[in-house]
Amino acid sequence: MDLDRIYQCFSDRTRLRILHLLGAGPLCVCHFQALLGEPQVKISKHLAYLRSRGLVEASREGSWMVYRLPAKMPAVLRANLACLRASVRTDPVFRGDAARLRAGRPDFEKSSPLCAARPRQRRRAPAMTQS
Repeated sequence: MDLDRIYQCFSDRTRLRILHLLGAGPLCVCHFQALLGEPQVKISKHLAYLRSRGLVEASREGSWMVYRLPAKMPAVLRANLACLRASVRTDPVFRGDAARLRAGRPDFEKSSPLCAARPRQRRRAPAMTQS
């Protein structure tokens, strides 16, 4: 993975918002719709873009397509996600996304236990929401 690929993915605000939310754990398309207030087709296209470039992984769990940050994350991606996390702390849009995720997590976990589950401790993906 090279910087060109990462910055191409980072060049869109919706993709940044998706990556920011995935820092807190896996999510399904329907959860992104609720959190970002965007239509399913837009979310799906951005997730496909991120997936094709290796910035997210996906797995099918029954009827759910669950997206997450890569399990084996290259150091260059980890560093850029950490920079994103630090940069969005004062941005009202990203703060709102994080607040909606915190508020919606219990409902997401009930509807799909695999989605929005808190990241495992052994996973090295950076937590990207604020407490």
